[in-house]
Amino acid sequence: MTYDETLDYLFHALPAYHRIGAAAYKADLSNTEAMMDHLDHPEHGFRSIHVAGTNGKGSVSHFMASILHRCGLKVGLYTSPHLVDFRERIRINGEMIPKEFVVDYVEKHHDFFETQGLSFFEMTVGLAFEYFRNEKVDIAVIEVGMGGRLDSTNLITPLVSVITNIGFDHTQFLGDTLEKIAYEKAGIIKPGIPVVIGETQKETESVFLNKAAQCNSKIVFADKHFVVDEKESDNTILNADILRDGQPYLSDIHSPMAGSYQRKNIATVCAVCETLTSCSDIQIDASTIKDGIANVIKDTGLHGRWEKVGEDPLTVAETAHNADGISTLVEKIGSMKYNHLHIVYGCVSDKDFGKILNMLPDNASYYYTRPSVERGLDENILASTAEKLGKKGKVFKNVHSAVEYARKQANKDDLVIVTGSIFLVADFLNPNHL
Repeated sequence: MTYDETLDYLFHALPAYHRIGAAAYKADLSNTEAMMDHLDHPEHGFRSIHVAGTNGKGSVSHFMASILHRCGLKVGLYTSPHLVDFRERIRINGEMIPKEFVVDYVEKHHDFFETQGLSFFEMTVGLAFEYFRNEKVDIAVIEVGMGGRLDSTNLITPLVSVITNIGFDHTQFLGDTLEKIAYEKAGIIKPGIPVVIGETQKETESVFLNKAAQCNSKIVFADKHFVVDEKESDNTILNADILRDGQPYLSDIHSPMAGSYQRKNIATVCAVCETLTSCSDIQIDASTIKDGIANVIKDTGLHGRWEKVGEDPLTVAETAHNADGISTLVEKIGSMKYNHLHIVYGCVSDKDFGKILNMLPDNASYYYTRPSVERGLDENILASTAEKLGKKGKVFKNVHSAVEYARKQANKDDLVIVTGSIFLVADFLNPNHL
């Protein structure tokens, strides 16, 4: 098989949640357990950090990978979904997995995939774990795909478990209350393994405390100790000082990811670094944290988090895709100076898009489109719903035509934001989707 043929098989022959949604979801770990047995248990072949949460888990994973890389370690990074290239999901020190390894893996295990009925995500987890073991990484940062308890990544025993926050997303699988969702996320907490919780929430705090107590695991709530105090910033760089228990901890950090929610993510990262230093031989000092934060895009290839994609007018791509993510996006918009706001919006059909649309600013111009996945919500349905909510806008068949039109309507002092779905941002960043 060529690499292109391999990708075609992965994307179209295997059930994939990003493409078809619920039909690809497996509500147990039996397939993953069988795969790990088939691969001779690569999940035991490397140390790891496990990162779950409704929002922020991708950013926290990338920050941690950059910081650990700056410690001089060989660092694996597994995240999902990808934006442009499938291989973005699996990296070592920022370098994507070689095409040859992907092809060889699929050719070698193709028959097992078919016999076992593996999903796209299950197969990808196996690929990542096999690659990290074979390459003898010092540590890998593993991002949960969905939930935690039943996620395919949940066969590792990490040095530290991390849960960034809890919000309403994937409720058809994880539950319709914050407590139920927290229960699923808490499933990554392992006996005797410390856990860092990014945000203290009254609805979920007891869920995590109880699970940690059952597992005899030390638990740290990051926001009870660390505060990231944002200073005067431009629109695309976060400048801040960090306090620990009210005392100076780290001054003049500069994050190229400037969304307001990154303050919470950076606080979480500081708590993870402190916890990792206390429970392992990996020692991370404050200057290395600062260095890793500043170089996260360079070190890990992260894209789509408040990413500047155009100037005059400033045009930003942001992967916010649920109510909590949109809430922080609106907060960021409110802190900025611009003449007029233009929002290019598209989402997938299983999101509560009515609720999300209602959260977006009224005094903006809207341009509606859809992501190029089977789950993509029809842009006409989206626009019709938006009009009923007082957010009438124009309709476009793809994100590129929508952004091009929006930028032509804007003057150089306006702000254009492309948001609503990871897959919409992926389309925009991928020239093959023109």
